[in-house]
Amino acid sequence: MPTQLTAADIRKRFLEFFAHPKRGGHTIISSASLITTDEKGITNPTLFNTAGMQPLIPYLLGEPYIADGKLITRLVDSQKCLRTVDFDDIGDKSHATFFEMLGNWSLGDYFKKEAIEWSFDFLTSTSDVLGEQGLGLDPTRLYVTVFEGDAVAPRDDEAAAIWRDVFKRHNIDAGGDTTKGENGRIFYMPAKNNWWEAGDNGPCGPDSEMFYDVANRFAGRTISHDEYVQADDVRDVLEIWNDVFMQYEKKDGKIVGTLPKPSVDTGAGLERLTMTLQGVDNIYDTDLFKNVMDITRTLSSEVVRQRIIADHMRSSIFLIGDGVVPSNVGRGYILRRLIRKAVFNATSHTIDSETVKKIVGAVAHTYASAYPDITSKASIIAQTLQEEIEKFSGTLSRAVHEFDRLAKNGMNISGADAFTLFTSFGLPIDLTVALAADKKLTVDRAGFDEEFKKHQSLSRAGAEQKFKGGLADANDPMVIRYHTATHLLHQALHDVLGDGVEQKGSNITAERLRFDFSYPAKMTDEQKKRVEEIVNTKITAHIPVTMVSLPLALAEKTGARHFFNEKYGDTVSIYYVGSDIANAYSKEFCGGPHVKNTSELAGDEGKWTFKIAKEEAVAQGVRRIKAVLS
Repeated sequence: MPTQLTAADIRKRFLEFFAHPKRGGHTIISSASLITTDEKGITNPTLFNTAGMQPLIPYLLGEPYIADGKLITRLVDSQKCLRTVDFDDIGDKSHATFFEMLGNWSLGDYFKKEAIEWSFDFLTSTSDVLGEQGLGLDPTRLYVTVFEGDAVAPRDDEAAAIWRDVFKRHNIDAGGDTTKGENGRIFYMPAKNNWWEAGDNGPCGPDSEMFYDVANRFAGRTISHDEYVQADDVRDVLEIWNDVFMQYEKKDGKIVGTLPKPSVDTGAGLERLTMTLQGVDNIYDTDLFKNVMDITRTLSSEVVRQRIIADHMRSSIFLIGDGVVPSNVGRGYILRRLIRKAVFNATSHTIDSETVKKIVGAVAHTYASAYPDITSKASIIAQTLQEEIEKFSGTLSRAVHEFDRLAKNGMNISGADAFTLFTSFGLPIDLTVALAADKKLTVDRAGFDEEFKKHQSLSRAGAEQKFKGGLADANDPMVIRYHTATHLLHQALHDVLGDGVEQKGSNITAERLRFDFSYPAKMTDEQKKRVEEIVNTKITAHIPVTMVSLPLALAEKTGARHFFNEKYGDTVSIYYVGSDIANAYSKEFCGGPHVKNTSELAGDEGKWTFKIAKEEAVAQGVRRIKAVLS
């Protein structure tokens, strides 16, 4: 194995390895945001990018990837990801909420043979004509799995045969047929282990996973199927790589056919690779966590709690950096849950402002080369964290007191009481469960879920009334003007404040417009002035405003802004400000009505200008602008 590599070394080496002509000349692309801002073709989008392949789904389905006027079929990246499915496992050896997925991609180009061979080469090579490019892992400690087949798709004997050939060419004993009880290195596993898909729609297919004997439990020998399963259960062998072979397409949960051009999605978790390369038995002892763990050790004496705080704070920092703010719904709720669980696990049930700044600074330093935006946004990230921490710390002690009252005399917690703790005291259900576990009590989760569903139904009904369009009288000329001005304002806010801005609601009358949006801080006078200047520039530019009706799938591909969780019909209307939709300044899903040209916003005599009359907070992380044309 080469000299110990840092996580930054591993990330850099991976990108350079696959970008080299000898390894296919993959084009290096930047990580997409954690936020799933582009769900082309997905009817049930996730809140976050949970895997490296998610931002590339349109291209894996066949849409051409064009860069600088050229068709690109080979990509390589390190994608920011966030998963909450393993939320309860955080604090163990290998699970993290935020993580990076290293990936090399074939978009209808090479397939299984190249993907498997290059994966093996990168993991095991120490030097070749390129110099020391691989990771230098011991190839005799590698074990692999392939899809065993089922009623949906056949057994992946092709991948198994390629692996057997790779081991043979490197003089490594691949063993016999493990399905017949013989010892070997290649294990056939069911779909739950070796089939990849992201939701009910999109590309999918069998995969081949690589496991490394991190404990050196088997000293490089071939092993039985049972030995592999047992070692995987206790993490003595650790999954460090996954080659996904996108061969099929899924719609509404069913396979509808094969893809015309099969693609490859290769993924390797940076945290797990770093753990393996640095010779530690958990991700929290790697240099990705070291700086943060040095701080969280001062917040609790329990190792698991230290890890939870480190993971949740790191994840929160990246979420805020990508524009998420704490709230009680959607992405904001996930962020709030992370922050509050971090606070809950601190011995004092709070984290002071100086410690928050130190944690943000530690994360910014660790990721300075890969994600410099964390450094540039450090102050606003720390401010957002601190505001949420103070808000929760102030109620947590009361919540714990109320819990103790409910749990007096060893009483288990009912679903209704758990819901009261959540709604009245801000105590998430998992924290209620944790408090109950400390007292060896139970919580009626089913009852809580019923109460929560009732609450959601009432909230949804209210939201439908609140966001029906926010128009007082759609026939009033001033209302129509303000409607178009709202679109210009929305885009101008993105221009000035960044893509973390998300519309939260609007209301329009003949006297003014009101626009609510996510942003964690008060806008500066300079920012407000810049927004006004942008809108007024568009007004004086005499830009046409056009409506086009498109099928939903095609409308989404235009990049027009819309509510991602909204249920739209088969055909939607898009209003765009520009000479054509592709190059429009502003474009949004909207029922209208709008002016025909931005010059109409200047009034009949052409003397009106757009002015922000007021900017204020209306909720945690939500700002409101009231603006006029006068």
